[in-house]
Amino acid sequence: MATINTMISSLPSTSAFQLHTSTPSPTTLALINTNSITTTTSFNRRKPIRNRNLIIRASSHMIEKETAETHRPDTFLRESDGGSSNQELGANSVRGRFEKMIRDAQDSVCAAIEAADGGGKFKEDVWSRPGGGGGISRVLQDGAVWEKAGVNVSVVYGVMPPEAYRAANPVNAAENGNFKPEPVPFFAAGISSVLHPKNPFAPTLHFNYRYFETDARKDAPGAPRQWWFGGGTDLTPAYIFEEDVKHFHTVQKNACDKFDPTFYPRFKKWCDDYFYIKHRNERRGLGGIFFDDLNDYDQEMLLSFATECANSVVDAYIPIIERRKDTPFTDQNKAWQQLRRGRYVEFNLVYDRGTTFGLKTGGRIESILVSLPLTARWEYDHQPEEGSEEWKLLDACINPKEWI
Repeated sequence: MATINTMISSLPSTSAFQLHTSTPSPTTLALINTNSITTTTSFNRRKPIRNRNLIIRASSHMIEKETAETHRPDTFLRESDGGSSNQELGANSVRGRFEKMIRDAQDSVCAAIEAADGGGKFKEDVWSRPGGGGGISRVLQDGAVWEKAGVNVSVVYGVMPPEAYRAANPVNAAENGNFKPEPVPFFAAGISSVLHPKNPFAPTLHFNYRYFETDARKDAPGAPRQWWFGGGTDLTPAYIFEEDVKHFHTVQKNACDKFDPTFYPRFKKWCDDYFYIKHRNERRGLGGIFFDDLNDYDQEMLLSFATECANSVVDAYIPIIERRKDTPFTDQNKAWQQLRRGRYVEFNLVYDRGTTFGLKTGGRIESILVSLPLTARWEYDHQPEEGSEEWKLLDACINPKEWI
């Protein structure tokens, strides 16, 4: 079983969405200007929505199978959304601008990764689906710095099963008795990346930013379109260097503070809670930010916020890699890194909603599993020595800290 939270499972891991069941009303929100000058910009803020997690049976027919392409198209949008001959429409729509943002972010992150590696190059696969949408998967393996680095973008069109709509609209379902509603079309776009360095003193990074919409059903023309944003950036080191962790969290906080000073503490806690390995009673790493189902602010504001977060990835991460990529290490250090990689695998295959749903619904397997490292290790009942550097990392994963 899987929740509708993960309907965009063909996007790489950590894809999570929920179908909302009410329409909020607007208020206003102040934005802190990116130039650190205190100005106030008016945004429509909408009251938070109560979400209902929808339990549905996974269906392999939700998303069409992909077709390999030989070149990158200018857009993966359907023509009705601004694809091919109607690109002016797409350039002005939220769908079109979000697609441009994630593709620009993919280019900038990949360029920074290749520069840090000093020789490795990404392999690129371009794919599309017959009913519209597609994606670009890029992977760099066995480089000088990177064991495996994946940066993927996806634009997906699909259909929610009727039972998902009935669960989201119980009043309508009751009023119509045995009436069976039509499936609900949806659109999703996102960028997702996991970067695994070779050096055990260099941390793994994950980031994912996504946008989701549902369209009106055929049996309910004119019904309001639902939309929301999700995403985050988180750090997973094998060893703690406080200056690195503080730098990383400071960049996340700065990106959040430009829009709302409550975002960073709220999204940091959300990150700590989400990346929790229940059967180990520990977090996957040292956190960052994570948010989901955001639609209680103005849509333009949230698009700008997601863009700011995605554009902050290189500044948050690459300086850490440059400091740690050539640090000498021992076999013991490498073995500990591999044990922590095992935890990474456990979370992604057991708990990550995007990964598990993608495996059940026939999503693009290479994109779904790109988050996994090339190598990992499991030892029976391994316990680091209390007070050791390894123990300090484990303690921080069990007891999340405030780094800044």
